[in-house]
Amino acid sequence: MEKFKDQSTLHLFEKGLITENQFEEVKTYRSLKIFSLNAELKLFLYLSVLLFTSGIGILIYENIDTIGHIAILSLLLIVIAVCFFYCFKHSKDFQKSETTFEHPVLEYLVLAGNILTCIFIGYLQFQYKPFGEHYGLATLVPTIVSFFCAYYFDNRSVLTIAITGLAAYVGLSVTPQDIFNDSNNLYASQSLSYSAVMLGVLLVLWTIYSQRISLKAHFGLVFLTFALHIVSIAAISNLTGYETLIWILFALILAGSTYYFYKASYQYKTMSLYVFMIVYAYIGGNIVLFRIFENVDFSDIWELLIFLLPAYFIGSIIMFIKLIKNFHKEIAE
Repeated sequence: MEKFKDQSTLHLFEKGLITENQFEEVKTYRSLKIFSLNAELKLFLYLSVLLFTSGIGILIYENIDTIGHIAILSLLLIVIAVCFFYCFKHSKDFQKSETTFEHPVLEYLVLAGNILTCIFIGYLQFQYKPFGEHYGLATLVPTIVSFFCAYYFDNRSVLTIAITGLAAYVGLSVTPQDIFNDSNNLYASQSLSYSAVMLGVLLVLWTIYSQRISLKAHFGLVFLTFALHIVSIAAISNLTGYETLIWILFALILAGSTYYFYKASYQYKTMSLYVFMIVYAYIGGNIVLFRIFENVDFSDIWELLIFLLPAYFIGSIIMFIKLIKNFHKEIAE
């Protein structure tokens, strides 16, 4: 690895992209064998937040009868207030462009405060039901808080919590009524699928709008990643339905999703979008192909199909690798 880096630096010097003095400074710096612990420290900070919030949950579960509900809620509220007070005090004012904390610890304090807020609201609703039987509100309120914190503090981790909460709210607001009031489970599944597709479309539209008004445009990749998974999984899950119009409709939705995210992966130059787009398109394409030929009698040529099946999968793997290599080469230019 070090040899590769030295060769790359020498190549830059030979091309005249860096001066001789810069070349010598790079060589001197690398000879010191200094390495950064930034990624490792951030990983430990992230794990500490997860362990702390998990510990709070375990503490509540194991001592709920001895500590008391009011005491637990009061403790949670105090910790949340301390986290957000410190974050608001040391953060910059809201900005539409990408911002960073002066100290990385504050970013994880925002995450901890947000997770504890979700725990607090969920525990409050479970024990005292301030929202009555409207459990969707108990999901929507922490979702709104999460979106506010994500945009104000420019925190992608909190944004993922917010989008997850929004997806949960959509599920809670659609499926329970269908499940309990309608005996047809297929209808309930389709209702959830339609809601999932609509949510994915809304996430895409919000991404486009945010790009136009330059509102946290760097959040676009997070929104698009969720939209890709939500729409694709909803479409693929309905390709095996018995109603012809239904699976054709979701096949068209998957085709449109594939085309859009193909373009988006080049726009954002993101390998993850491109890879998952190909995987979902491949799975959906094979299901559609099977549905088209499901009523065809292959009894006379089944031996040929068995012989060609390994070649088909090997060819698919080769094509997948080739597509990935071409994409990497194109976005690197």
